[in-house]
Amino acid sequence: MGETKLIDDLTIKRTKRHFRPAHYLLKIQSYSLLCDTGVEKYDSGVFEASGHKWRLSIYPKGNEKMNGSGHISIYLAIVDTEKYTLGWEIYVSFKLFLFDQIQDKFLTIQNVDGVIRRFHDIKTEWGFHKFLSLVSFEDLSQGYLVNDCCVFGAELFVHERNAKREFLTMIKEPLNHTMPWKIENFSSLDKVTYYSRIFPIGDVRWKLLVYPKGIYNGESKVISLFLFCCDCVLPEQKCFAKFKIRIKDQINNENHVEKTEKHWFTASSNEWGFSHFMPLKDLEDASKGLLMNDALIVEGEIIVISNVK
Repeated sequence: MGETKLIDDLTIKRTKRHFRPAHYLLKIQSYSLLCDTGVEKYDSGVFEASGHKWRLSIYPKGNEKMNGSGHISIYLAIVDTEKYTLGWEIYVSFKLFLFDQIQDKFLTIQNVDGVIRRFHDIKTEWGFHKFLSLVSFEDLSQGYLVNDCCVFGAELFVHERNAKREFLTMIKEPLNHTMPWKIENFSSLDKVTYYSRIFPIGDVRWKLLVYPKGIYNGESKVISLFLFCCDCVLPEQKCFAKFKIRIKDQINNENHVEKTEKHWFTASSNEWGFSHFMPLKDLEDASKGLLMNDALIVEGEIIVISNVK
């Protein structure tokens, strides 16, 4: 018996508080007469909380089948479950109460560490076999039984299983991960920026972006190249990409000029790349084969991309 009580004490937390239970109060007048009826268990009326119907089951002399003799046993039971679908389950954290009428406080009993209980079609009630010893309950100085009257209570919180789920996957070399872009009449380009067509890679759409005279419009005499994410338009949207941008060698197909970068693309940072990709004088050097017949071939390549579902 001593070992059983120790285990019970380790799993139950008892405190006192002034404010009343949030969901249900059960006042029993002439408690001794209820016990004299010989009833093993008293089921309270039904009350609603957190969208479900419940009742309290009280064993005035203890639930002997669960070794609760010498104590009050009390349980929270879910009712009216016939309407639930097959395989239903509800996760609940709850507290049960007994009013201390002398101190004007509620003895609050709950599972240690706020254990969440799973109610389902096989297990429709949870509670405490040894809610309170009959010795303490019947001790008038404790204030639980005054003028043969006592008050029990309950409050509970249902943990809904509708949390949003997110699956982040990092994908190496996704399908169709290259973005070829031939830019014609390069020397005649007169706008600050030009965009390629859209390239769908993974579940994200991308564009390449070129500043023919550099991001600073000729001040540095360079060409600027960037990767642009079309789909990061809302604050919560983001996408990671490790990528390469290259200008291809059209003579030998060997000496491409390429650079690698990585970035988390967001609505406020939806383009990333190289403001000084290479000097224009090197680009225009015919021996390098990068600019042929006034055309250059820019290619983007996604090496790693994130996928969120």
